[in-house]
Amino acid sequence: MLTVSNMRRPSKIKLVEVGPRDGLQNEPEKVAVDIKVGLIHRLADAGLPVVEAGSFVSPKWVPQMADSAQVLAGVTPKAGVDYPVLTPNMTGFEAAVAAGARMIAIFAAASETFSKKNINRSIEQSLEEFAPVTQAAAARGIAVRGYVSCVLGCPYEGGIEPAEVARVAGRLLDLGCQEVSLGDTIGTGTPLKAQAMVDAVAAVVPVEKLAAHFHDTYGQALANTLAVMEKGVAVVDASVAGLGGCPYARGASGNMATEDVVYMLDGMGIKTGVNLGKVIRAGRFICEALGRRPSSKVSLALGKGASPDTKDQ
Repeated sequence: MLTVSNMRRPSKIKLVEVGPRDGLQNEPEKVAVDIKVGLIHRLADAGLPVVEAGSFVSPKWVPQMADSAQVLAGVTPKAGVDYPVLTPNMTGFEAAVAAGARMIAIFAAASETFSKKNINRSIEQSLEEFAPVTQAAAARGIAVRGYVSCVLGCPYEGGIEPAEVARVAGRLLDLGCQEVSLGDTIGTGTPLKAQAMVDAVAAVVPVEKLAAHFHDTYGQALANTLAVMEKGVAVVDASVAGLGGCPYARGASGNMATEDVVYMLDGMGIKTGVNLGKVIRAGRFICEALGRRPSSKVSLALGKGASPDTKDQ
């Protein structure tokens, strides 16, 4: 049982906003460039230090991200904010660099079956393909973030061994990733399993280089986030309005909402530098464009036009 004596809870959390990329990439209808740019500007203005801006993958597979170069061109960078983009191979990397990207992300899976079905590569093949990307990034002084998907479960294989997650995360670190995000892609994880997984990975990758990325399919995202924070994880991914989710996960309800995690952290006195009121308005902005309500519990509880009790700076 977790006790106060072994808690390593950080006093400050860095939030990585994934809504403009992970949140929008599976939308069935095209989202206009100006809407995406407006969302990114609102999120950066809310104090989020990292805002995923797009993905340089084949438009055949992810048509919603085909305009990522135009989106980057439309973004006015804010000092102190990073705007990473996904680059699965050298073609994507070169296109991202040409578009002005200064931070990239690569993605692997802890499930062999998921890797083959998602990107048509084995885990080993995907890692081999990343090597020239990370080398080129290092030569240009471009930061690299790594993602590991299916860290707590796979829609095809079921449970995933923590040792396999640790192996893949370690390989990403060796390739040159400055940070490795651990993703519960189908949202089946629970707090103690999440802690056990982080313990295994932290034996290979320093915990200060780890990030948590939870989906809320079973309503466990906030609980899992708090659980891994107790293990020292101080970087958390979230998606404004709870946008996104894995298309392979039955009943998937999307990513953990940025509004909800900010509300929790504010209530705990943990610093994020993020303004809750502005994040709520950013979420309502994109949801109005998409023609639906936010999935954020906090946004829905406050109601349209209401303001949170936190400081609205």
